[in-house]
Amino acid sequence: MKPLSQMSLEMARSIRVVLTDIDDTITTEGMLTAAAYGALERLHRAGFLVIPVTGRPAGWCDHIARMWPVDAVVGENGAFYFRYDRERKTMQQRFWAGPEELKRNRAKLDVIETEVLASVPGAALASDQAYRMADLAIDFCEDVPALPEAEVDRIVSIFERAGAQAKVSSIHVNGWFGDYNKLSMAKTLLADGFGMDWEEAKNAVVYAGDSPNDEPMFAAFPLSVGVANIQTFAHRLTSKPAYLANGHSGEGFVELADLLLRARSA
Repeated sequence: MKPLSQMSLEMARSIRVVLTDIDDTITTEGMLTAAAYGALERLHRAGFLVIPVTGRPAGWCDHIARMWPVDAVVGENGAFYFRYDRERKTMQQRFWAGPEELKRNRAKLDVIETEVLASVPGAALASDQAYRMADLAIDFCEDVPALPEAEVDRIVSIFERAGAQAKVSSIHVNGWFGDYNKLSMAKTLLADGFGMDWEEAKNAVVYAGDSPNDEPMFAAFPLSVGVANIQTFAHRLTSKPAYLANGHSGEGFVELADLLLRARSA
């Protein structure tokens, strides 16, 4: 990972789309700071497409798509995208799975939930689980005392034994049934919503993240950035971001935004 300061202005000037994780990438210790939110707004006003790609739930993503200065949002690690048309006051939604498949998957996730909570002391349902449509989120440090890494791996293994996918974020283990992830739905959104094919996207997108569930994005996009706290998870990453911000969490995101805006103005 090269320092973000080494990204050339020419390279930064080629970026038109900012895809970004939310937790511990835009937020800092669970808070959305004025500086980080302001960075989103400055990017949006400057004409960048700004799209959070998050593990957070459908209920939160409806709010984000409507009320944040963003062009769309991918949620629940790729289960869907929401795009709000402010002129028509309509929400476009696309889910990876249909209603009946979501219902069947929920029944299987309920079984996993019971096993995880019975087998891993200290683990808990994520506080936002009630607002989720496609996945199961297990909290290992957001609202509970931090679990040892071995226990986090144990949660992952319970999901995987049941045939589910499982990804570790900075706060949750998210598990789901379905052949999708952040990358697959981000590609779908860019094509559906913005007419951007994959070859074009690879040269016009930067992705910012902080944890293992961002790894498909780091692997796919040549211009990818980790905020400084990603170093906590470096040993869990096969594919690391190309660049590393100096700042942690939201400060690192502001650092990236400042670079992109400086390159565009130059």
